[in-house]
Amino acid sequence: MTKRLLSVFLFLAVFAISHSRTIQAQTHDPGYHPLTIRGEVWVDREPIYGFRVDNEYPLSRETAGRRALQEAALYFSGMIYGWSFHYDIGERARGISEDFYLFEPVGEIQWGDPRLSVTDVENLDVQLRFWADYQLSDAQQKRMQIWRTGTVRNAQAYGYSPLHGPSPDSEWLDIRNDALKDAARSAIREMLRGSERNRPREAAGFISLASFPRFYVSSGQWVVSARFRVQINDIIPFAAF
Repeated sequence: MTKRLLSVFLFLAVFAISHSRTIQAQTHDPGYHPLTIRGEVWVDREPIYGFRVDNEYPLSRETAGRRALQEAALYFSGMIYGWSFHYDIGERARGISEDFYLFEPVGEIQWGDPRLSVTDVENLDVQLRFWADYQLSDAQQKRMQIWRTGTVRNAQAYGYSPLHGPSPDSEWLDIRNDALKDAARSAIREMLRGSERNRPREAAGFISLASFPRFYVSSGQWVVSARFRVQINDIIPFAAF
């Protein structure tokens, strides 16, 4: 997609449909649809990370629209493809540290994908609320079906990240990823506690988003509430060592 076409696309997505309702998004239903998945993204036009403001402050509507599309692409990728993970669960009494590795997504929706679109925009004080749709290909429909079958289990958890993110110079998307990673760790940990009679030492598998996560600030940190689908392929007990 050329820069000119991208600019036109952003203009249509952010300005022309602002305060309107399209046929596709009349109900704003984020549930399961065979051909389309949908989600809601909130963009703060006056973002502050700890004691640091964003590079652009306040955000223009064009920048806010671009970020909404980037964030939506991240979540749609997480819903369709998911991530592989390896979890060293750890044991304080035995001096074994806890480490959670959430690897690169199995697949990604690229910036400018024509099947990704903003269907509705609402201006709420210093925030913009975007509804985004993604039209699934045949192969992606099959992937979504796999996430709903077999031994895949549902999980929900909260994740946390400092206001400034994992490092003092973190960008806005780094913060989103950091909080999501913590939520994924917590979801898998609680799942293993509820299903394994003996606490395992390690676990590995795949995890995907079940829907778009919700981010907010509480007690001086970023919080995310996220729903996942988890496929655990390998569990290693302490007895194996």
